[in-house]
Amino acid sequence: MKFCFFIGMMAACLAARPAAAQQVNRIDDFNRIGWFVYEGDHQLGPRLTIHTEYQVRRTGFVTDWQQSLLRGGVGYQVLPRLKLGGGYTYLTTHPYGTHPVADAGTYPEQRFYEDVSLSDTLGRFGLVHRVRLEQRYIGVPGASGSLGNSAVWQRQNRIRYQLAVEVPLQGSVVDNGEWYFTAFDEVFLNFGRDITTNVFNQNRVGAGIGYQFQDNFRVELQVLNQILQHYDPDPATKFPVYEFNNGFRLAVSYDLTLMK
Repeated sequence: MKFCFFIGMMAACLAARPAAAQQVNRIDDFNRIGWFVYEGDHQLGPRLTIHTEYQVRRTGFVTDWQQSLLRGGVGYQVLPRLKLGGGYTYLTTHPYGTHPVADAGTYPEQRFYEDVSLSDTLGRFGLVHRVRLEQRYIGVPGASGSLGNSAVWQRQNRIRYQLAVEVPLQGSVVDNGEWYFTAFDEVFLNFGRDITTNVFNQNRVGAGIGYQFQDNFRVELQVLNQILQHYDPDPATKFPVYEFNNGFRLAVSYDLTLMK
């Protein structure tokens, strides 16, 4: 598992570096962001959970909309360290920044996803590897109609790899009423027949502290960095557009036991 940890970190760094370092003629767009997150995994039995999640993503830290995200899914604990999941995401992106990705106005996105998570420990470090596949349907402003309608829904595919780390700050494990260090790195790669020069989609890095009130109730505050490449180039110059977004992520995690 040490080998997996090393490979995961190298993959995230190498995937992000070419897109950020090798583009000479590009447009950089800098934004201040604040993400507010609720999520919960609610027990439906010894192995099955229901996932609920809502994110309010703001620019200017809190002043303006960036995105709104609603996600629901299911998870199945195959083995003590191995979990499978899948579900649906609805996302709304608003115009923001100097070169907005939503340059034609607010637009919706629908996704279906499948993922696999593998947890492990390395000394006092708790590690979680997650690989997620996404089938994305990105709509034009005011889009309506069936998902198969290519005139209003553009189909894209994406793969994501996340490595999350947790370290207790009081004792060898995190107990109720204790603080812990938390960090993650997640790289996003586009793939499919329509993907050519824009394989790199984005990279997110966050680090901060968390507090466990109870086994099922946690709050985390992290410094967040996001590098995002737009799918389409700038309309005027045809240069690729990169967002460099910095801010914070405030997350509340609350799990319920609906059925034992």
